[in-house]
Amino acid sequence: LCSMSDSLGSTVEEPLDLIRLSLDEVIYVKLRGHRELRGKLHAYDQHLNMILGDVTETHTVVEIDEETFEEIITPVKRDIPMLFVRGDGIILVAPPIRT
Repeated sequence: LCSMSDSLGSTVEEPLDLIRLSLDEVIYVKLRGHRELRGKLHAYDQHLNMILGDVTETHTVVEIDEETFEEIITPVKRDIPMLFVRGDGIILVAPPIRT
């Protein structure tokens, strides 16, 4: 892989380096099953299992209107103080935006 350098001078040479640079930062995690998380990354491992703190989970509920057959999309949010996320359910991890 090509390496890139961020504004702090830290080098990203492997995909997990981007996660390492996001420790103690608020990250966005998209999961299977229409779930999204935003929380502070406390720890992770090589399987992308994560410990997140101060998490906001958004679960998007999709229902079909029986009369019009239109999709009704309802976001349901909840706050969780500490959460273990199993890595095999993760689709995407976005680090904080650095300007």
